[in-house]
Amino acid sequence: MWSSCHPKSDEDLKECAELGKSLNRLSQPTILALMAKEGKPMHGYIIVKEAANSPMFGGKKPDATGIYRALRRMEEGGLVTSEWETPAEGSAKRQFALTDKGYSCLRRWIDALACYQLTLQELRQEAADALGIELPDTPVCSHSA
Repeated sequence: MWSSCHPKSDEDLKECAELGKSLNRLSQPTILALMAKEGKPMHGYIIVKEAANSPMFGGKKPDATGIYRALRRMEEGGLVTSEWETPAEGSAKRQFALTDKGYSCLRRWIDALACYQLTLQELRQEAADALGIELPDTPVCSHSA
């Protein structure tokens, strides 16, 4: 048994790929929440590293390219700003900071996620009704070992 929220391996995820651990729209609130929690500018690689511990990625390192792409879109949308940090030694690193618009967007995500949750619960019930089964309290998917 494995939790559909946190597959144990890529093989487990492939079995039910439609479960969608790649819900890329949800990378935005994940990144915004990480940045708001930190309260100061963050390097992109730290955002990638910390995102792995978020509920969205469940302990697996997210695709760094996808995170950087999301950061670029968020910067274009005015949710974050970035600037290059060029230390005397070592390579230059881009730091990202939340804007006031980014904080406002994160607040809106709180309500949007609650609405998603209600919609998904209704969809779960509809699917269970269609199968003629009781709605399981806990989301569990089984597979052969």
